[in-house]
Amino acid sequence: MAELTGGPGPGDALLIVDVQADFLPGGSLAVPHGDQVIDPLKAWIGRFEAAGLPIFATFDWHPPDHCSFRAQGGAWPVHCVRDSPGARPADGLALPASAGRVLKATRREVDAYSGFAGTDLHALLQRTAVRRLFVGGLATDYCVLQTVLDALRLGYRVLLLRAAIRAVDVQAGDGERAIAAMLAAGAIASED
Repeated sequence: MAELTGGPGPGDALLIVDVQADFLPGGSLAVPHGDQVIDPLKAWIGRFEAAGLPIFATFDWHPPDHCSFRAQGGAWPVHCVRDSPGARPADGLALPASAGRVLKATRREVDAYSGFAGTDLHALLQRTAVRRLFVGGLATDYCVLQTVLDALRLGYRVLLLRAAIRAVDVQAGDGERAIAAMLAAGAIASED
């Protein structure tokens, strides 16, 4: 257990999931209290930068007529349209220029919650010899959940940064159920 909760160290990477303007208060698909992930993530960014370890960030990067949008029969309002202000990283996140940026759900007809779905994230992690991911971001019950489950299926160890995730909670308790599912699949939770 100590091996899973210690760190960061060699073989570790920080993975920030979809901390974008549209998912913050005032955004078109605001996650309740989504802005509360910024300070914990900034602290983790500082730790990883100080240790010279890799940082990656995923971004919803939708075309304007993406299948997930209500106008196209999807479940969500228009959000994170590529190159729009809502798709930019959250103000204050201080994502370093060296961070690897992974764009997902870029094709009109394909939705993707996981940072691994249709992206080169797995290849990037393999190239940098990553074995363990420290994961935080938005939203717990959608993109964080699917990214963590895919990471575990691909053989990564996952430390879920509990202080740095928030849920949409379309149904009350969705976030807690998502956390339980990630832990049941093998993720370890960190409270900081």
